[in-house]
Amino acid sequence: MSRPIADRIRAILALDPAAPAIEYQGAWIDWQSISDIAIDVENRLTKAGLAGGSPVGVMLRNHPAMIAAMLGVLLAESCVVTINPSRGEAGLAADISELMLPVVIGIDADWDRPGITAAATGSLGLQVAADPAAVATVRRLEKIGPGPFRKEPDGIAVEMLTSGTTGPPKRIPLSYEAFEHTVAAAGAHYGSSAAADLRLRSGVAIVSSPLVHMSGLFRALLNICEGRKIALLERFKVQEFVDLVVRHRPRAVSLVPSALTMVLDAAVPKEVFSSVDVVTSGTAPLPVPVQEAFEERYEVAVLPSYGATEFAGGVAGWNLALHREWAKLKRGSVGRPQSGREIRIVSTEDGAEVPAGAQGRIEVRTRGGQWVRTTDLGRVDADGFLFVDGRTDDVINRGGFKVTPADIVSVLRGHPAVRDAGVTGIDDERLGSVPVGAVELADGAQIDPDELLDYARGRLAKYQVPARLLIVDALPRTPSLKVSQPELRELFEQERK
Repeated sequence: MSRPIADRIRAILALDPAAPAIEYQGAWIDWQSISDIAIDVENRLTKAGLAGGSPVGVMLRNHPAMIAAMLGVLLAESCVVTINPSRGEAGLAADISELMLPVVIGIDADWDRPGITAAATGSLGLQVAADPAAVATVRRLEKIGPGPFRKEPDGIAVEMLTSGTTGPPKRIPLSYEAFEHTVAAAGAHYGSSAAADLRLRSGVAIVSSPLVHMSGLFRALLNICEGRKIALLERFKVQEFVDLVVRHRPRAVSLVPSALTMVLDAAVPKEVFSSVDVVTSGTAPLPVPVQEAFEERYEVAVLPSYGATEFAGGVAGWNLALHREWAKLKRGSVGRPQSGREIRIVSTEDGAEVPAGAQGRIEVRTRGGQWVRTTDLGRVDADGFLFVDGRTDDVINRGGFKVTPADIVSVLRGHPAVRDAGVTGIDDERLGSVPVGAVELADGAQIDPDELLDYARGRLAKYQVPARLLIVDALPRTPSLKVSQPELRELFEQERK
């Protein structure tokens, strides 16, 4: 029996082959071209005996041919193993070599990078292109070698690379069933359903998040399953995003919190968002002042959301109906659980469920399934709204006192001179570990670290105050624009040298 999501993709690709599907760098690629690449990839995997669960490495750059290649792997019911092409050549080559995959897929720009073909020795290498649509074997990688190769359990759709916010990125296996539940839940929550009617839609969805991470991959897959055209950005840049909004007049757009701040800082004119009713925002905590400033300037509803990689996308969020009724009362919340999702909060000490409003570890399940523990701390209030307070794996133990970086970040962001902040823990001989922080200043702002520390002392417990604070031109970020704690730690390690 074929997978429902594969059936859906196949049906969408066949609806109107001549219709535009993905816009990239000012040119449209039609559904026929996407279908040709996807079906060619599917057929090559099937011919090689790799359909049905085999892991396939995909150098998932934001490019139409890579979306099509990903669809081909899903049509073959194999497993997309995400590989991040934004890494340097040495890191990318090491990833490919260590993964030991029977097939690796990429565009010519990535295959032409030094050391990449050699790293894939023994794998079948497929090179995809969108204009014109084509799939070809990579020279010296024309066939699969003897291995050894990794195996994946049947039913895994994607081995998803996490963002690496708190530590080295890792891959999490996500099932076809998980994606099917998440696509259905998102459709029900936001008022559209991929499973309802089979048709191509008139609107255009702008995708600017990296496909190699959950936010970009899921948004692309959701819109494909809903038959919606995609305007794809290689990466988020304010002016390119603005140009797409002005041209396509979408009713809804998606921006991560740092992108919202970038739009505000760029003083984008209000009329740019005249067609937009809602802005969804996820992947990282959305500061309330940023949400309020964006809503006030552009007169749109900003809808925070919460997702977990383990659930292949969204878990909770706001929609327009919730926003109209509760926005002023529940500022700081990431909304209510999506359809088919259940959330509970359990004690970090003994795992027992805690009362409404109490903080603990967030657990999630799809109805009828098992509870899955996340690494996030949060609260669910008496009205069912979820508040995310940080992560259990970034809590700093300062001489026995538990410090949550998110609490410090929230205070630092509250200073008018601060655009954004990041906090992490570093080793300390006496206390075990201590919090340290770095801040980006708002345009034109001037302040020294001691002034900011004095500001923090007035608003934090003594043990929460950072031991050191740096002012930086730009905070280190992951490709999904989250502040990277490992790279923050490197800043302080370099300062010690």
